[in-house]
Amino acid sequence: MDSQTKTENCLGWAATDPTGVLSPYKFSRRPLGSDDVSIKITHCGVCYADVIWSRNMFGDSIYPLVPGHEIAGIVKEVGSNVQRIKVGDPVGVGTYVNSCRNCEYCNDGVEVQCVKGPVLTFNHIDVDGTVTKGGYSSHIVVHERYCFKIPNNYPLASAAPLLCAGITVYTPMIRYNMNQPGKSLGVIGLGGLGHMAVKFGKAFGLSVTVLSTSTSKKEEALSLLGADNFVVTSDQEQMKGLSKSLDFIIDTASGDHPFDPYLSLLKSAGVYALVGFPSEIKFSPASLSPGMKTFAGSVTGGTKMIQEMIGFCAARKIYPQIEVIPIQYANEALERLVKKDVKYRFVIDIENSLK
Repeated sequence: MDSQTKTENCLGWAATDPTGVLSPYKFSRRPLGSDDVSIKITHCGVCYADVIWSRNMFGDSIYPLVPGHEIAGIVKEVGSNVQRIKVGDPVGVGTYVNSCRNCEYCNDGVEVQCVKGPVLTFNHIDVDGTVTKGGYSSHIVVHERYCFKIPNNYPLASAAPLLCAGITVYTPMIRYNMNQPGKSLGVIGLGGLGHMAVKFGKAFGLSVTVLSTSTSKKEEALSLLGADNFVVTSDQEQMKGLSKSLDFIIDTASGDHPFDPYLSLLKSAGVYALVGFPSEIKFSPASLSPGMKTFAGSVTGGTKMIQEMIGFCAARKIYPQIEVIPIQYANEALERLVKKDVKYRFVIDIENSLK
């Protein structure tokens, strides 16, 4: 340990019971280890995961619970072994902060698939037995491996949503070669994840069709996000016209929905990647097998892929559409998120509002 004393008290906002209502909460971060980086948090994105665990929707919440796993900030201290990152660097922290570091997946830089399971950024037990606490807080101490360098010219408020929403769609797009110019992509759901899938699709040179249950987002999908096509899925004629026309589909919807109608839109050997979390997945084998189609699940990404995505966004000037809010608005933001009333990601300005 470089520091035997506890780091300064950390100020955060925490849920204390399953109502999920957040309020100010003081706690201590672990002392800085020789491989650790201490980060002054400037921004934190608001993800649906924050709703899920604040409100104990999976039955495994540990209170007091400090949510937030789309973290951006400035390095204020580094351990003696840290080589890659220096004090003053802008960095990000995503959905996990530890892993075993010696399984085949960790060795390949795909720590999110660690055989022992990655240690999640909040509401998880770390290797030292402490409960992890997330980015709705003034600072965080993380092993260097799980910190990502953010280019100086990329705004930290914009960087935060890349660390969950961005990487969740970028990972399957790269894994399943959805970056081939001229191919066609369908995006189901136009929220925090879906709008990033549209942006990446356009940057990869794809023809992008947004598949939505209502027309309310049509104008923004086409003019603001640059989608090529917008289809209302309840319109049978529109859906019929799209039959067997898409090479890829990214499904970001977490509400329950049928899968067969969407699978019918894929060409032979098309790929359907599900990144949302509906309560069940149900479709006919006839929707999949005769057309040699692939149905795949995906979560976030490994450290190698996250750093690559950040570089890609900076080089191509890809920025999430965000609404910056003070921490005092966090409870209203979570309520609005549940109602899908956000375009397209809330980002908490920790630096200027957490006092």
